[in-house]
Amino acid sequence: MGGPARDWVEMSGADEPAKFARQAELIRTAHQLTNQRHGKGRFLHRKPILGAAARLDVLPNLPPEASHGVFATPGSHEALVRLSNGSFDIQANTKPDIHGFALRILGVAGPGALGPATDHQDFLLINHDRFNAIDSDSFVEFATLAADNQAKALWTLLRRHGLGGLLARLKDLQQTMGKPFAGYGAETFNTVSPHAIGPYAARVLITPETTAAMQGKDPGADIAQKLAAGPIHYAVQLQFYTDPKATPIEDHRVVWSGPLLTVARLTLLAPADVETLQFDPWGGLADHRPLGEIMRARKAAYRASQLARS
Repeated sequence: MGGPARDWVEMSGADEPAKFARQAELIRTAHQLTNQRHGKGRFLHRKPILGAAARLDVLPNLPPEASHGVFATPGSHEALVRLSNGSFDIQANTKPDIHGFALRILGVAGPGALGPATDHQDFLLINHDRFNAIDSDSFVEFATLAADNQAKALWTLLRRHGLGGLLARLKDLQQTMGKPFAGYGAETFNTVSPHAIGPYAARVLITPETTAAMQGKDPGADIAQKLAAGPIHYAVQLQFYTDPKATPIEDHRVVWSGPLLTVARLTLLAPADVETLQFDPWGGLADHRPLGEIMRARKAAYRASQLARS
């Protein structure tokens, strides 16, 4: 395995526009159902754990492969962070769940990933280093069915895919939801799908600079207590694409291998209200546009979710 390479390729299928439009409609409908139960809000990552004002300090003397977009020039940016539970339901923080770490970097200027110029850069991360779902269809199917009725979802999946297909999907779900969570002071968070870094590609990771074990079983209470005691510091790191086998762009089930390069320091400063913000993996610079099938699906899905939320 060599160093960062520029020969990465996205493999988009001709059927993707129709597939993503169908997925977006399913999400819009499911989102309306969850809004009826809980009031208007996000479809996934509905329950916030903590909103925080933050500062991002881009490090000097980065290598050429990292010096693009937000990381092109050393210096400080104001930032906002939203920590969340992944579920579309409102449930106790102590229940098994995916945990999110959404970062918005302010004071950015340049062509946006969606076309028009942008003034910020969003990175959305979770406490996993891979997706278990086979593809976006598999994820959207289960999530939207479960948002309606979990018993109905199991029966529908059994009819569509047979017992073997249902068991495979339940195994994926168990592996995802069953992962122990050590808290926001100890876990590493990962975009799982890559972003462009100029002509390169990399996954973005956020790791606590000093591991602080979670006190109690509620990650929300724990991180709020830690922030009340003083600023919390994280390293922002890039894991670059090197070759199609070790770091595939399209297969998000593969844990990427390769070294991590620290490019910035993120400091959580104080609680802040961020619930009116629309964090979006496509909300940022063209230099950091999202890559891979899951990210392409999310472009349409986030538009549908925003419409249902408004």
